[in-house]
Amino acid sequence: MLQQLVAYAETHLTESEPGFKSREIRWIVELAADGRFLGVVPLGDGKRGKSLSRCPDMHGMNAGGKAHFLVETAQTAVSLFKANEDPKKIVTAEVRHAFFTRLIREASEPIPRLEPLAALLEDTERLAMVRTALAAQKAKHSDWMVWRIADFDPREDGEVQAWWRAWRAGEMSATAMDKLNLGATSPDDDSMICMLTGKSVKPLATHPKITGLSGVGGLAMGDVMVGFDKAAFCSYGLDQSANAAMGEEAVQKYVDGLNDLIRNHTRKIANTLVAHWYKDTIPVEDDPLVFLMGMESQEQTAAAAQAALRRLLDAIRSGQRAELGDNRYYALTVSGAAGRVMVRDWMEGRFEELVSHVKAWFADLAIVARDGNSQAHDPKFMAVCGSLVRDLKDLPAPTAATLWKVAIQDLPIPQPLMAQALARFRADLVDKDQPAFNHARMGLIKAYFVRLKPGGDTTMTASYNPNHPAPAYHCGGLLAVFANLQRAALGDVGAGVVQRFYAAASQTPGLVLGRLAANARNHLAKLEPGLAWWYEERIAEIMSHLGDSAPRILDLEGQGLFALGYYQKLAELRPGKKTTVTAYVINEQGAQA
Repeated sequence: MLQQLVAYAETHLTESEPGFKSREIRWIVELAADGRFLGVVPLGDGKRGKSLSRCPDMHGMNAGGKAHFLVETAQTAVSLFKANEDPKKIVTAEVRHAFFTRLIREASEPIPRLEPLAALLEDTERLAMVRTALAAQKAKHSDWMVWRIADFDPREDGEVQAWWRAWRAGEMSATAMDKLNLGATSPDDDSMICMLTGKSVKPLATHPKITGLSGVGGLAMGDVMVGFDKAAFCSYGLDQSANAAMGEEAVQKYVDGLNDLIRNHTRKIANTLVAHWYKDTIPVEDDPLVFLMGMESQEQTAAAAQAALRRLLDAIRSGQRAELGDNRYYALTVSGAAGRVMVRDWMEGRFEELVSHVKAWFADLAIVARDGNSQAHDPKFMAVCGSLVRDLKDLPAPTAATLWKVAIQDLPIPQPLMAQALARFRADLVDKDQPAFNHARMGLIKAYFVRLKPGGDTTMTASYNPNHPAPAYHCGGLLAVFANLQRAALGDVGAGVVQRFYAAASQTPGLVLGRLAANARNHLAKLEPGLAWWYEERIAEIMSHLGDSAPRILDLEGQGLFALGYYQKLAELRPGKKTTVTAYVINEQGAQA
């Protein structure tokens, strides 16, 4: 996984280098060539700043009152504090500001173009002007800021970057010599084999933090992917991250790679972030995981995703898109916990397999629309997740992660998820504030049965299958006919046969459907002869599939088949469905079509 993050950085983040990192910058402070303060320019969209690369970073060396070079927070750079700040924190921040100022002054000696900035930082009156301008734009003390001197951007200047590399190398050498003088092992004896490159390196003691996980349990200041801060995590007397030896360059690449993916290529699923990418970049319109999550540019029509994925798969297998045949996908699910990055899942495989699996996901979920006239739209992934709970915010992260893996790897749907969908279906049948039939939910129940058998179950069709072998399925269809018959005879009676008898009928159909069949005779007597005959024919057709009697008791899978039979038969009886008996079909409100 870490090696693939390194490969991603090498391909997409060519500027990744130890001592530099990308930061979310909120403000640019502009100065004239003579050092006059010109103003403050905001970056970003007003909610988030703009990600800028090549920001000098003091990782591992900024303790003890030190600050980052050139790019810092408003508090450190210009002493902007929040109201009622703790006096102790102000003292600490002023120490960091003094270091920041000294570092800029030191760099300005070989690089005269930095002189205006160094002079401003040493001028209390002009610093106050900067603070006033930032406060007027409601800048926060924690916002990061950069500088522009006339048309000179120090952050992007090669001479400034070279000075920073040299200063940093000297600081690191001085730190190593200090340890040696204190009796530590010689740095030359600390080399180990890097887990990511296989080269002999001095392992980085602590790794830079991963940012952007604050919305999924992480800390605002960042979380550590690889760290050993407890004795129980260490082995063979090794300290800190020497327990997973990685060189500084490789560490910087995996950190930059993951930070870039989190910022630009993730989707939130429950309380996790899912990042996905490919070995070779592909167009968005060919990305099967974009279809899985839901098309962003347009509303999906019925079977739109299936059709697009089928065309893509055919193109790969026929050789028309041969370049995709050797491509690979990578999918990483992460969250934060107590300052650490929690890797919830990692998947990788061939691109062709991914297309095939996502296509199968949509095919298995395919279900007739509630109006009975067409197939329901291919559901977005979060719609399938949301069908299991009353409110999407109640969705447990493990449930979403399980469904995500099922979809990508073409796995069977766990029975507890089918049971959860079935429970929501039963609850919504009697809750007038909820839609009675959720397409994604019914598709998920159907997909459970399709995936029970290797190669799929061909008897599980999108619409009602009159030849389905399971009596439980036809018991559900029979209840749908009884419910429709009641509406035809009595109109809207409030709590009808479904609200009163569905729960019992779906669990013990042999004990309930007989009573409903007897009561159906009373309803038939209230109809005109032609319509009564049509309903008698529908009841007889279904009864013929039940044999001598309906099952007395249904297990969980039987109840799922019952729900599918009920829904699909009800859709078949909808008034909008074009059949020769449309004139006899009664709508949900009891009005004759």
